[in-house]
Amino acid sequence: MKVIKRRFIFLGFSGLMVILSIASIFVFGLKPGIDLTGGTQWQVSFTEAPETSAPDVQVFLSNLTGSDVSVKKTDGNEILIRLPSIDEQTHQQYSFKLIQKFGKMEEMNFSSIGPSIGSELRTKAIWAFVFVLFGISLYIAYAFRKVSRPIRSWKYGTVALITLFHDVIIPTGMLALLGYLSGVEIDTNFIVALLVVMGFSVHDTIVVFDRIRENILITRGKTFDLGEVIDKSVHETFTRSVNTSLTLILVLLTMLFWGPSSLFYFILTIMVGTIFGTYSSIFIASPLLYISERIGKK
Repeated sequence: MKVIKRRFIFLGFSGLMVILSIASIFVFGLKPGIDLTGGTQWQVSFTEAPETSAPDVQVFLSNLTGSDVSVKKTDGNEILIRLPSIDEQTHQQYSFKLIQKFGKMEEMNFSSIGPSIGSELRTKAIWAFVFVLFGISLYIAYAFRKVSRPIRSWKYGTVALITLFHDVIIPTGMLALLGYLSGVEIDTNFIVALLVVMGFSVHDTIVVFDRIRENILITRGKTFDLGEVIDKSVHETFTRSVNTSLTLILVLLTMLFWGPSSLFYFILTIMVGTIFGTYSSIFIASPLLYISERIGKK
């Protein structure tokens, strides 16, 4: 497998995907959910008048609350309501008013988060990403400290950091586009999904790096071509990496189509991240190591 020979093709494809993802984030933006911004999410079903439309409920609640209210109907003929954060007393008052207006109502779900809590969760999520990214890169640099030639140990950590950025920015760009097209929101499930992707991806990358390290140690004291060593290492780990990822992807596909609808985008994020994480471990991390060594010679 001539990964190094075709490195610019693989890197070019990934570079294009990263650019498109970043453009999607800047153009469309990310729609944060109530657990990151604060607010109330309320899912109800009107059993006496199932034909009740979302616009009717929106107009009624807007007049009742005097604030902006988002209302849409789900596939199960249920109504999903988004409004500013309210306490339990106000919740009961609104429930009574809705029943008076539209008849008997069944409450499927109700959650309300204050804006200060949402802001705190958002800040902690950002710091979690920062610590995980740099913690992983520092650990890899430490773990590969005994292999200083021809690739410095810190370069392993730097390359891992770049590939992790690649693996999380692409599903993030996808969700930014889906937020624009379908109103998909970013919540704590999305944060968890990205952390799962990072953990799986870095594990796959370390397997490839470790085989490269072993093959370099075998050739220590001899003249060798780094590109050939990397190609050999990728070939030796390719089947293992792909089979491991396929096993996970098959499970995720099953959950995607037959699992609960509330977890659809959570599972989709993990699946897309897993696919690109496997790709980056084989076709991005290894060429970047080779390029970093070539640059170091100049």
